[in-house]
Amino acid sequence: MTIVATPQSMLFEQPLQLQGGGVLRQYQLTFETYGELNAQRNNAVLICHALNASHHVAGVYANQDKSEGWWDNMVGPGKPVDTNRFFVIGVNNLGSCFGSTGPMHVNPDTGRVYGADFPVVTVEDWVTSQARLLDTLGITQLAAVMGGSLGGMQALSWSLQYPDRLRHAVVIASAPNLNAENIAFNEVARRAIATDPDFHGGHFYDHGVVPKRGLRIARMLGHITYLSDDVMNSKFGRMLQSGDVFRYSTQDIEFQIESYLRYQGDKFSEYFDANTYLLITRALDYFDPARDHHGNLRNALARAQAQFLLVSFTTDWRFAPARSREMVQALIANQRKVSYAEIDAPHGHDAFLLDDPRYVSLVRAYFDRISEEVSA
Repeated sequence: MTIVATPQSMLFEQPLQLQGGGVLRQYQLTFETYGELNAQRNNAVLICHALNASHHVAGVYANQDKSEGWWDNMVGPGKPVDTNRFFVIGVNNLGSCFGSTGPMHVNPDTGRVYGADFPVVTVEDWVTSQARLLDTLGITQLAAVMGGSLGGMQALSWSLQYPDRLRHAVVIASAPNLNAENIAFNEVARRAIATDPDFHGGHFYDHGVVPKRGLRIARMLGHITYLSDDVMNSKFGRMLQSGDVFRYSTQDIEFQIESYLRYQGDKFSEYFDANTYLLITRALDYFDPARDHHGNLRNALARAQAQFLLVSFTTDWRFAPARSREMVQALIANQRKVSYAEIDAPHGHDAFLLDDPRYVSLVRAYFDRISEEVSA
């Protein structure tokens, strides 16, 4: 059975004070829900999205081809996060370009599109806005918060900001903060966008252009970091784009990997907003719950009350297993209940989106256990 998804939007007129000092006087959140909230209102699962995803977690849109949700293999009827048993919520983060208030929207204080004037948002701000949405839906406690990559950071932050509002945190292919290398990748991508002549300091909307060149390069760079060396070599190797001879050109495409990256960059530049890319990568950079504890992750995670499932993948060099083990060790030091799996998968960081049988079975078993708790 396939879910037919229906986006919803909710306007919030209570100002949101942001961690960076800015304020959103009013804002809109776009979200989708799947399944039914039970009478006890204790079967809700919040799914948090990563950089270029959205509220559209599962299902398809009516009369639209190729509109599957970004985690449709994980969420739905009979799937690991079974919508026959759970009420699943996907929320588009503030600052995004898929419906929630972001740089492409009009600033009510000026009557002009925000553009580069949209305030900086953080993971903690997203969690606060998500909690407000749950308040309006009448959900006081979540069965689980789940996310991969940046979504996993949100799940971790939920366990610290609202420790009594979730029973389980599922943190997949994530980290307690970005290391210097990851921040460096983000900065190079941002510079590619900001130095595109069509960027116009972030106010490119006023000029009727899009900094596509910068977006293409940012996506190409990011995509390289999401894949493993094994996947790149097995899929492309040194195969040439046409024939078996070199063109001896510095401009033409020679190798199939070049063609693939250009395709990914072109596609991304057609649908993603440049200011959103800058905002979300900055949110990644800023996240560091241990910062206010002199770098001590154990002390930072002492507030958490939830049970945890953490999953990492051996070939994920952007969010390496060692980063998940840091969180596991800190949680165990706080005597929290933690399950941890390190999956030997060849797919790199993107593995959290794919159908590795061991990974899928593990998540299914964990949510089976949560379902038993809900039904008890």
